[in-house]
Amino acid sequence: MPHNLFNALQTFSLANGKTGTLYSLNALELAGLGNISRLPVSIRIVLESLLRNYDGKKITETHIRQLANWQKNAARIEEIPFVVARIVLQDFTGIPLLVDLATMRDAAASMGKDPMIIEPMVPVDLVVDHSVQVDYYNNPEAMRLNMELEFERNHERYKFMKWGMQAFNTFRVIPPGIGIVHQVNLEYLARGVLHKDGVYYPDTLVGTDSHTTMINGIGVVGWGVGGIEAEAGMLGQPVYFLTPDVIGVHLTGTLREGITATDLVLTITELLRKQKVVGKFVEFFGTGATALTVPDRATLANMAPEYGATMGFFPVDDVTLDFMRNTGRSNEEIDAFQSYFKAQGLYGMPEKNSIDYTSIVELDLGSIEPSLAGPKRPQDRVPLSRMRENFNTLFSKPVSDNGFNQPAANLGKSYATELTDANSKMQPAVQLHHGDVLIAAITSCTNTSNPGVMLAAGLLAKKAVEAGLTVRRHIKTSLAPGSRVVTDYLTNAGLLPYLEQLGFRLVGYGCTTCIGNSGPLNPEIEESILAHDLITAAVLSGNRNFEARIHANIKANFLASPPLVVAFALAGRVNINLNSEPLGIGHNSQPVYLKDIWPDSSDINAAMQFASNPLIYRRLYSDLTRDLPLWNAIPVTTGKQYHWDDSTYIARAPFFKHFDMNTDPNIADICNAKSLGIFGDSVTTDHISPAGNIKATSPAGAYLQSKGVAIQDFNSYGARRGNHDVMVRGTFANVRIKNLMLPAQQDGTRMEGGYTLYNGEQMPIYDAAMRYISEGTPTLIFAGEEYGSGSSRDWAAKGTQLLGVKAVVAKSFERIHRSNLVGMGVLPLQFKGNDDVTSLKLTGEEIFDLTGISGSIKPQQDVMLTIKRPDGGIQQVELLLRIDTPVEVDYYRHGGILPYVLKELIAQ
Repeated sequence: MPHNLFNALQTFSLANGKTGTLYSLNALELAGLGNISRLPVSIRIVLESLLRNYDGKKITETHIRQLANWQKNAARIEEIPFVVARIVLQDFTGIPLLVDLATMRDAAASMGKDPMIIEPMVPVDLVVDHSVQVDYYNNPEAMRLNMELEFERNHERYKFMKWGMQAFNTFRVIPPGIGIVHQVNLEYLARGVLHKDGVYYPDTLVGTDSHTTMINGIGVVGWGVGGIEAEAGMLGQPVYFLTPDVIGVHLTGTLREGITATDLVLTITELLRKQKVVGKFVEFFGTGATALTVPDRATLANMAPEYGATMGFFPVDDVTLDFMRNTGRSNEEIDAFQSYFKAQGLYGMPEKNSIDYTSIVELDLGSIEPSLAGPKRPQDRVPLSRMRENFNTLFSKPVSDNGFNQPAANLGKSYATELTDANSKMQPAVQLHHGDVLIAAITSCTNTSNPGVMLAAGLLAKKAVEAGLTVRRHIKTSLAPGSRVVTDYLTNAGLLPYLEQLGFRLVGYGCTTCIGNSGPLNPEIEESILAHDLITAAVLSGNRNFEARIHANIKANFLASPPLVVAFALAGRVNINLNSEPLGIGHNSQPVYLKDIWPDSSDINAAMQFASNPLIYRRLYSDLTRDLPLWNAIPVTTGKQYHWDDSTYIARAPFFKHFDMNTDPNIADICNAKSLGIFGDSVTTDHISPAGNIKATSPAGAYLQSKGVAIQDFNSYGARRGNHDVMVRGTFANVRIKNLMLPAQQDGTRMEGGYTLYNGEQMPIYDAAMRYISEGTPTLIFAGEEYGSGSSRDWAAKGTQLLGVKAVVAKSFERIHRSNLVGMGVLPLQFKGNDDVTSLKLTGEEIFDLTGISGSIKPQQDVMLTIKRPDGGIQQVELLLRIDTPVEVDYYRHGGILPYVLKELIAQ
């Protein structure tokens, strides 16, 4: 039954004389809890969730009072138990989560309980968007052929998903071929306001992808968490987080002619990275924010993980409602959305000085210039005018300075490469150079959800074709929209044929190149890259460009707007100044410059009508299985519990193998530990978590071959995330990761790849970890700044735990990965002051003790690291325990969040 704490349960007016019930935030202010109306809008929405879900146990009156009294510069020591309205998953993280749920049902049944006690308590949507790969491209049949391969590779996974749909009442799957999770969320899943038992409340969520923040563009509070946290949220646990700082970003002015949302977001990413907003809420406001379209707002919100914030939030206003109307939401939903937010005092873009923010960052939209980001990180913005200078400088800079450590004299060299076509016929040789573009991909949720930049790409392609420009045949071009709506409006606007003429043919509806599913290059090109150590480039409209993420052999990766992706495909190289150098030679042997074909805003606005038709959205989202024969042909298995087989894709999770109802409060110190890896700064979850192709010579490849899997059927790590035996063997196996335990090579650089030293012998990290486990030796990981940044991958934490790692000691942690480590029972510990791997001269030959853990532990207490060196020297270093909240202490005491939740459910 609804409670009425603080007399907050009140009615409000809807259309046609109807009324609804809500938990009034104004009632809290009248009750003297704080100046609620000056709180950041995002904080107020979280506060509403606390008030509405108050139960006196998980959410207490104290929690409500603490958040209602949020102060802009207070110490952040209180935890917020946030109950979300729903959860979204993408398939890479969703499959292992479903495996865990199925395994928990087995564990419950083994304890004599009804397995149905394991059931999501909030609606869960799993969108299959990470599995399609660009094997076929620049081919009219590329979409069909890629999907046929996708279903051939993922048949076992999709069969398992269909079991989940019938086994769990609140679990829905959006099939392959519909779109990318965040765009589908924005266009279809999000309803703005929800209601249950007559009580209306804001749409809130967490998702198992860091770019869940895209939904902040329509005023929905939500962010990315690991699958571990999402699973707990599904099973009734609040999402716990420390009360955040809220940084207000005051936007003024308007974007100049020719400037795209991508240019804006790359500038914001660079700006906010410097402001150190990691773990904070960012809230945009001001006249400049009001002037932005919802797709532009969503593009900015999407990149919150790249600038480090938990969220990049835009309040609800008239622009939001127009978007909801244009994307096919019903009049009743839109009325409820507007009426509710107005009744709560949450409607409208805040003006300057109306909200108390922790601090305010100013940005004039008129100052934005055309930009890309790269070649290795999304926060490294490069003005378009400096691309040539940027690449040429980095070419010969040392790797430690983000460079490629190549002799400057090699920059202009040409390497003839013979190519064969699909019929193995020899083609004329192509001349490859350092800086050549080999992949040009319009892909990823960040930009393909934005009609402004997608239509701009189509208009630029049209002008390029009419000017006589072409894209060289060896460049891998692809178009992977975020939903079917995109191809619909590009077709209706008459622009898709021009993109196709330049090679940007539809390859699938999924993340593709942005997550590393770029597929293989021509074999002769790959051989030439390796033979000549070529520094070639990918240009993509994505959000991530970390090393080895896009393609293992392409080392320079640049993020760009869709029209600039087309432009660089036409130019064929990244070491070019497109402001002064021609894209190519067109008709009549005349040079064609970017300015000649860049679309102006009037052209884009004229085409925008095709992307604002609610009938298109209603038609395409009305039946999610229509025209998907491959999905409909997947058989459905039934039953409350899954019937495990010998699949190398899906296997019962090992995390409940020794499950019992006891809790050991006497947590032990970690003694006589060895280091499994010592890493530098910016080690991302792309380095840690298994991703990309599986090499035949790797531990995972050897395992699959031992199970009778042919090399050509390996598929990717991402596709096999439901099998822990594959995933643990691929943890820390990235081809670009550098373990500082390994001796320096003759040129002073470190060997790349997932290797370590075990008693002086070099071997894969997995092999060494298994030896340590067999002999009972605990292991540690050491690292530098920003450890675990990147996508919110649960396997970065799960794999770490299965390798026997007891603690990770880093200079700083990314938010999600730190939380996931705790959730898997691995201690995150942080160096203090000037201490780090370098200052402590760690080599990996030491033996370590971690003391101060035994007995009871407290959030953010000190832990002592004792370093015992080979020469007999002993050094003690104080570390900060990054278990941040009391509930995380409970998770750790129980061996992780999953055993904790299972014990709670069984005990009921």
